[in-house]
Parts: sequence; C-alpha cells; structure tokens
Amino acid sequence: MSDERAGAAPRAGLRETVAQLADSALALARTRAALAAAELEEERVRFTRAVMLLAGAVLMFSFATLGVGLSVVVYFWDTHRLAATAGVTLAFAIIGGWLVWRNAALWRDAPRPFAQTLAEFDKDRAMLEPRSTAATVPE
Repeated sequence: MSDERAGAAPRAGLRETVAQLADSALALARTRAALAAAELEEERVRFTRAVMLLAGAVLMFSFATLGVGLSVVVYFWDTHRLAATAGVTLAFAIIGGWLVWRNAALWRDAPRPFAQTLAEFDKDRAMLEPRSTAATVPE
C-alpha cells in the first residue's frame, strides 16, 4: 500500500511539471509573437513614411521639370520672368533632393527587420542548448 502512494506522488509531480513547462512555453511563444507584431508595426510605419517621402519627391521633381519648361518659354518673353521662374524651379528641385536624401537616410539607418525578435530567439536557443559540465583537464 505504501508502494502505491509512493508511485502516485511522482505522477502528480510529473504532471504538474509538464503543465508548468507547457505554460512556460506558451508564455514564451506569446511574448515572442507580441514582439514580432510590434516590430511588424514599426516596419509598416517606416514603409509608409518612405512611400510618402518618395511621393513628395516625385511631385517636387515634377514641378521642377515643369519650371524648367516654363523657364524656356518665358526666356523668350519679356525681361525678368526667367529669374522668377528659375528661382521657383530651384526651390522645388532643392526640396525634392532633400526628400530623396532624407528617404535614403531613413533606409540606411533603419535597423534590420525583426532584429529584436531574432535576437530573442537566439537567446532562447542558447539557453536550451546542452552545456558541457565536464571540465577538461589538461594532460
């Protein structure tokens, strides 16, 4: 009879241990999924910003091109219209160039997508790898 009680206790302990392990694994997976979702949102915002900056640059360069065309037409008109048109064209070209430069800087300085999630997975894998406890003795 005492053998039956001794046999039952380890089963309950094993069952609790497996349940705790499963709970820990699910919590870990949930945490990693939340981190991946947050990084995905950051990437979406960065991509949207980049698209908007590029759209602005295309618009500004379009105005610059239009200005160059108007400058050529106005050049043959009266006296000072060329300087005004060239100034507006230069302003649009500078704004468009700044937008392209800013977009390139955003992409260049941006972290690698999902870098934090991958780093956490690497930490998890390192913790799960078996460690050699046997000390090597030099001979």
